[in-house]
Amino acid sequence: MSKVNSSNMELDLDRPNIEDYLPTDSIHEPLGKLRLRDLLDISPTLREAGGAIVDDSFTRCFKSNPPEPWNWNVYLFPLWCLGVVVRYGILFPVRVLILTLGWIIFLSCYIPVHWLLKGHDKLKKRIERALVELICSFFVASWTGVVNYHGPRPCARPKQVFVANHTSMIDFIILEQMTAFAVIMQKHPGWVGLIQSTILESVGCIWFNRSEAKDREIVSRKLREHVEGADNNPLLIFPEGTCVNNNYTVMFKKGAFELGSTVCPIAIKYNKIFVDAFWNSKKHSFTTHLLQLMTSWAVVCDVWYLEPQNMKPGETPIEFAERVRGIISARAGIKMVPWDGFLKYSRPSPKLKEVKQQAFAESVLRRLEDK
Repeated sequence: MSKVNSSNMELDLDRPNIEDYLPTDSIHEPLGKLRLRDLLDISPTLREAGGAIVDDSFTRCFKSNPPEPWNWNVYLFPLWCLGVVVRYGILFPVRVLILTLGWIIFLSCYIPVHWLLKGHDKLKKRIERALVELICSFFVASWTGVVNYHGPRPCARPKQVFVANHTSMIDFIILEQMTAFAVIMQKHPGWVGLIQSTILESVGCIWFNRSEAKDREIVSRKLREHVEGADNNPLLIFPEGTCVNNNYTVMFKKGAFELGSTVCPIAIKYNKIFVDAFWNSKKHSFTTHLLQLMTSWAVVCDVWYLEPQNMKPGETPIEFAERVRGIISARAGIKMVPWDGFLKYSRPSPKLKEVKQQAFAESVLRRLEDK
């Protein structure tokens, strides 16, 4: 212990003291004058950083909360084991059979319609729309989906766009089984991308790639063209731009709110009693997510078709987007947070760092002026 103490004392003696580099009179100045240690005080900034770590509302938006274990009891554990056998040994094979049957029926009808009805666009579009709704219904059945729809069913009208909060890609499937929407969606690889580029093209869906800057201009142009068309399917947009865990809503992108169209909000709320429907795309593929749903007891959710909204005089698209987000959040009972969902995929903009730097510089200047 004596050796350790002596070494610590040597380290303390070697450590430079800032007061040794200051004039002698500056150390004993009265309290009313500015000291260097006061000028360089970064405790407010550190306090803000520490608070952000403790209360990280951004990360919580994309966390999947695991269910609390209930099989710890000697009486409940056999029931849990029985549930696993039923879900994986009985329900899962039956659901796979239902989904396989659905695809057989869908493809046996879709392929002839797609190729034989060329030149009869209206009839072809109507049948393909009904078939897309059918296959989405088979998907929902493969999870034993219990979906309660509230409000009038959407219909196709010009100058109208539907917006909804986003938890998983199954949001689109749940909404699509009731109405064949044309959706704006990220282009996905694999079998999902194949379905996007073939089947879903028939209902007028628009795809984009986040990494391509040119895609934004193309999508913006296609949005305006689609909204103007009277015969096009209703347009559905998830303005959060990413999947959020259904406990929060992040900031809505303004693209859907600057089209000059009527905005129809849709609120989606999942009941997590049987399964958490949140899809964390950075950890799991959509196939893994589907398997998780198909091996659960059921997917339970409520969908509210809310009152259409129009931009008020003097209201900016950003203010309009926030107002609609507030309506959806209030109806679904989820919390609004002031975060951009794209931060999930990229680093913060340099502008955000500059704002923090400017705030620190202004605090130093205020201390100089006060002193």
